[in-house]
Amino acid sequence: MVEESVVKEQQIEGRNAVLEAFRSGQTVDKVYLLDGCQDGPIRTILREAKKTDALIQFVPKQRLDQISKTGAHQGAIAVVASYRYYDVDDMLEFAKEKNEDPFLFILDEIEDPHNLGAIIRTANLCGAHGVIIPKRRAVGLTATVMKASAGALNYTMVAKVTNLNDTIKMLKDRGLWFVCADMGGEVMYKQNLKGPIGLVIGNEGNGVSKLVKENCDYVASIPMKGDIDSLNASVAAGVLAYEIVRQRMN
Repeated sequence: MVEESVVKEQQIEGRNAVLEAFRSGQTVDKVYLLDGCQDGPIRTILREAKKTDALIQFVPKQRLDQISKTGAHQGAIAVVASYRYYDVDDMLEFAKEKNEDPFLFILDEIEDPHNLGAIIRTANLCGAHGVIIPKRRAVGLTATVMKASAGALNYTMVAKVTNLNDTIKMLKDRGLWFVCADMGGEVMYKQNLKGPIGLVIGNEGNGVSKLVKENCDYVASIPMKGDIDSLNASVAAGVLAYEIVRQRMN
């Protein structure tokens, strides 16, 4: 059983520490910057913060002094989600302990924390052994993700990897095969989705990236009968995941 892990928040203070938090790929929920300050380090922090989903607030020095726990904020304070990420090997071992074929979710640049939380919830409920996300250009584990997962994050392994393509290749060597969701693929009901499998879900706007799709063994589409041409990423993940569940049950 996965040990419980709860998203907590920690506060990072000081220009260098805050900048390093962004550059190292930590999930920063919020950053407070000294209002009116235009020096180089603050501008650099602002530039890095704008590359993420962090909420940026410019506040007066008096407010920063109130927020600060160290008294040495230097005009910059970040609130960072603290969560234990697992290794991909932990997920494979979990599947082995349950005597099941590995079933993993691989998320290609999911940016909305509500989508990530909903997908983690689905992954838990459909019996997946873990969720893999990239370190860059994607949302990490935050308090918002925890809330959207309805607590499923406490019981679901999440790994953050540097390169999704390298991870997929490594898992292929370990016996998994991969299916990604894309409108241009074969209808999912016609595909064999049994055995050790990785389900790849793409970005909300752009879908699965070209290189990741090329590394997948199959491309599956969900039948569309309405007037619009796509589902929300978390809904698509749920539909495909439960087709995998149906086939695994049979």
